[in-house]
Amino acid sequence: RYRYYQNVCAQSYSFAWWDWARWEREIDWMALSGINLAPAFAGQEAVWQRVYRNLGLNQSEIDKYFTGPAFLAWNRMGNLRRWAGPLPPAWHFKQLYLQYRIVERMRSLGMTTVLPAFAGHVPQGILRVFPRVNATRLGHWSHFDCTYSCIYLLDPEDPMFQVIGTLFLKELIKEFGTDHVYSADTFNEMTPISSDPAYLSRVSNAVFRSMTGADPQALWLMQGWLFQHQPDFWQPAQVRALLHGVPLGRMIVLDLFAESKPVYQWTESFYGQPFIWCMLHNFGGNHGLFGTVEAINHGPFAARRFPNSTMVGTGLVPEGIEQNDMVYELMNELGWRQEPLDLPSWVTRYAERRYGAANTAAASAWRLLLRSVYNCTGVCVNHNRSPLVRRPSLHMDTELWYNASDVYEAWRLLLSAGAELGSSPTFLYDLVDVTRQAAQQLVSDYYLSIRQAFQSHALPELLTAGGVLVYDLLPELDSLLSSHSLFLLGRWLEKARAVATSDREAEQYELNARNQVTLWGPSGNILDYANKQLGGLVLDYYSVRWSLFVSVLVESLNSGRPFHQDQFNQAVFQVERGFIYNKKRYPAVPAGNTMEISRKLFLKYYP
Repeated sequence: RYRYYQNVCAQSYSFAWWDWARWEREIDWMALSGINLAPAFAGQEAVWQRVYRNLGLNQSEIDKYFTGPAFLAWNRMGNLRRWAGPLPPAWHFKQLYLQYRIVERMRSLGMTTVLPAFAGHVPQGILRVFPRVNATRLGHWSHFDCTYSCIYLLDPEDPMFQVIGTLFLKELIKEFGTDHVYSADTFNEMTPISSDPAYLSRVSNAVFRSMTGADPQALWLMQGWLFQHQPDFWQPAQVRALLHGVPLGRMIVLDLFAESKPVYQWTESFYGQPFIWCMLHNFGGNHGLFGTVEAINHGPFAARRFPNSTMVGTGLVPEGIEQNDMVYELMNELGWRQEPLDLPSWVTRYAERRYGAANTAAASAWRLLLRSVYNCTGVCVNHNRSPLVRRPSLHMDTELWYNASDVYEAWRLLLSAGAELGSSPTFLYDLVDVTRQAAQQLVSDYYLSIRQAFQSHALPELLTAGGVLVYDLLPELDSLLSSHSLFLLGRWLEKARAVATSDREAEQYELNARNQVTLWGPSGNILDYANKQLGGLVLDYYSVRWSLFVSVLVESLNSGRPFHQDQFNQAVFQVERGFIYNKKRYPAVPAGNTMEISRKLFLKYYP
């Protein structure tokens, strides 16, 4: 029945600064891909602000609650408050305008829109206005302390739960109409205050009743991430209780990470509630070639055949987009298939469709990528852990799930296809991406040489490996990325500035955008989680870190004093923070010839 698309996190990692033109392209792509169920989450803060004001909160209490635009996804799930905020009034106007157009376009193309609903999280100001309200302060989220997390959760039995939930949804429906599907996540990565099944049933029942209070036909769409994220808490009894607090068939669960950690298998198909088999694939919008093609080629069909299966669709739920197009095209196609595909012949046709012409070398390159970097098996979690995009240390992970030589060979093959396919924009994008992957592998090799040289006190070798990495490989990678518009830091930052209506707003939005892809928090709370390989970022952030690391190691060998990671972390934090506040404007227009830069890198570095 359903082909679902979008992850709540993508609203921040990818869509944060989109204008209508970019949204329109995405919605058209959704229609072309057969997507028929998707969230429409823009503008909800404007409606919440109206509701909070009507309930008697003042503006400063609201400002202490909403985060900045690049972090709203986690504010909506009750993880984070205030960080990088507040939201200027102009932000609300622009988001409302976008939401009108988004829902209108999605519905005109036959899609069912999913609107946000009340999950139970409230600003602290509610406790001032209603001192008798029964609310519990949740614990801290991730590596944030209570300065920016520890949000209040209303008790499901408290009458205000229904008042607030229904008030919000009525206001939202009055504004945007409805297709009767609503999203709410009460315990995303947050441990409930009690594991008593009766309590958990009461919570889900309260959330559902606050939806039906505004729309008797309401259907609740819930992310199933919590069950696999905290399996120690969510034992079968707890999962069943939460799911059965809602009448069977009135909830749809997204089995969010089904390609690696399916939940339907150990919950008897979500104890009778319908579910959508989703491919998560990407965390934090990281670059890096990755896929689990065998798992997605067979997984949905196995889920359909599961005893008493309640599967009602397939879905794409990456945390960030604009990476690894092939995997998403494959997953979209599987939604229409009766049985698994012959992948090598599918990918051969894919290369032809993608470049608009058949090319033997390009097809061979894709078959190599398919069997290697795109075929991670077992429990695969795609976080780019390459030393390139992580804070340097002497204990970095360089493990690969594939044969590095397959990527180098695919790079050689793609370059050889350049004469025929060089005018295709998709070909040039893929050439950058595969060259970038090869360079990422090379960074690991140089890192291992640096570590080996340091540990065996070989100063000349340390200087050589460190020098090549810092003064040649990373600058060359940066110029490659700077030659393509989709790999530019400037594009991300300028889009953030373009949303602003004043210099002050532009500065705030740019800091939001810079912080998200680097420190992710005031003190590197979720450091490099959303790492990207972008022209400008490689040179002024990753490369500067590596330069400091190499010089600290050299200094250690010269002086005979041991290397201390803690001291290095303090020094490198100043470099990371310095990047966020460097005020440098990065070009939003590409420079240089992609083919020439890739070939130059190849001639120097092809192993």
